[in-house]
Amino acid sequence: MFTSIFGSFESGIIYAIMALGVYLSFRILDFPDLTVDGSFVTGAAISATIIAGGGNPIVATMAALIAGFIAGGLTGIIHTAGKINNLLSGILMMITLYSINLRIMGKSNIPLLNTDTIFTKISQISQQSGIDSFLNSLLDAIGLTDSHPDTWGILLFMIAVTFVFKLLTDWFLKTEIGLALRATGDNQRMIRSLSANTNLLIVLGLGLSNALVAFAGALIAQQGGFADVGMGIGMIIIGLASVIIGEAIFGTKTIARTTLAVIGGSIIYRLVVTLALRVEFLEPGDMKLITAVIVILALTMPKIWNSSREKKVKARKKAERKQNILLSAQRKGESHAAIKSDS
Repeated sequence: MFTSIFGSFESGIIYAIMALGVYLSFRILDFPDLTVDGSFVTGAAISATIIAGGGNPIVATMAALIAGFIAGGLTGIIHTAGKINNLLSGILMMITLYSINLRIMGKSNIPLLNTDTIFTKISQISQQSGIDSFLNSLLDAIGLTDSHPDTWGILLFMIAVTFVFKLLTDWFLKTEIGLALRATGDNQRMIRSLSANTNLLIVLGLGLSNALVAFAGALIAQQGGFADVGMGIGMIIIGLASVIIGEAIFGTKTIARTTLAVIGGSIIYRLVVTLALRVEFLEPGDMKLITAVIVILALTMPKIWNSSREKKVKARKKAERKQNILLSAQRKGESHAAIKSDS
């Protein structure tokens, strides 16, 4: 059980980078960008192709990030320069990327099992430095002797990387360009009246969003040991689920809190899926169904809670008004009685 939870936490912290990208497009820009399903695979395809060819995994991962930025920027150009609907722009780019990804890979699947990736090197460092043995000894101390993960290094490394991206996102959204980007998502007409180039801001925002998505795709390919042309199907739903769950549980009062909520939502989503798949009648093929149910619940439950809370508040105010009316009537009756007794 602990091993499954550990694995889902590790995957969740990697997918959190993708969820941050979805947050930028859907929440900041208010742009339903379906490019995500394609750019995620683009990141995986480029990194896997370079690594399988003997290239440096760090260079491969950064190349994936740049390719994701280009893909997102092209979606923005299609929308702004071509005057095409935002949803349709994302769909067109997603379809285009499918063929591009096949061209990059040369085939539908690239295995990475016997190659050096970022994670194999991190695992070696973690084992040689004694981090794994130290943390496993802590598990032994609390009775989890049969629950040792393969390595702790990947989890610790990804926590650091994900929080670096979180802090960079927080910082960027507070800069002048970031504030203009947020204003573009809130009210394009208003920010355009202040002489801001909203078209350029949309292209930039979508580029950054898909750069994070492609970066996450590259890491997932290296973690799983393969890149597949169909691995991006439903990524936009997973990203949305992470954003919605995080916002519903942790709140959205500030940018820093919201980005932290997105990371938390990604981890919680992975934990819920892992626990759900342990139910006897559910199978791995039901993951998309589980995802859809999670998103539906995440969207509807907050509204149900808010509605219930509003009803309670209204009932309390109504009871208070009745009580005030009764007290007022009682005081008038006492005053009237006092006047009669005086006369």
